[in-house]
Amino acid sequence: MAQINPHINFNGNAEEAFLFYQSVFGGEFVQIMRFKDLASEEFPVPESETNKIMHIALPIGTNILIGNDVPESMGRVNENENRSKIAITAGSREEADKLFNGLSAGGTVEYPMSDSPWGSYFGMFRDKYGIEWMVDFDPKYKGKV
Repeated sequence: MAQINPHINFNGNAEEAFLFYQSVFGGEFVQIMRFKDLASEEFPVPESETNKIMHIALPIGTNILIGNDVPESMGRVNENENRSKIAITAGSREEADKLFNGLSAGGTVEYPMSDSPWGSYFGMFRDKYGIEWMVDFDPKYKGKV
């Protein structure tokens, strides 16, 4: 069954923010990935962004707070406007496709469902109401991150 988790975008201070959230909520990060962890010929990462957070996840109760730094090439996140997405962690590729196709109908696909450079099956879109969503399935975590 799918799980919905909040996902927050940051302008280079995701790690600082998540260390703060961890100090308040407690717990241990289940995943921390930096942009340098993905660097390759097909996914080049500028030196200025290698240590920024690509993905960080902190379990809070039965949900997971997820975040990342937005690469400078994508522009700054307007901190006074929408800087978050709803992240769905699917239990299977089939469920990920069903949710992505259903929710993105009439919306704008930003990243089609595909095998991502970080190893999961991932897609991102803005629905017809302007809400931003990410759908992810990672068999390593069986729908738990």
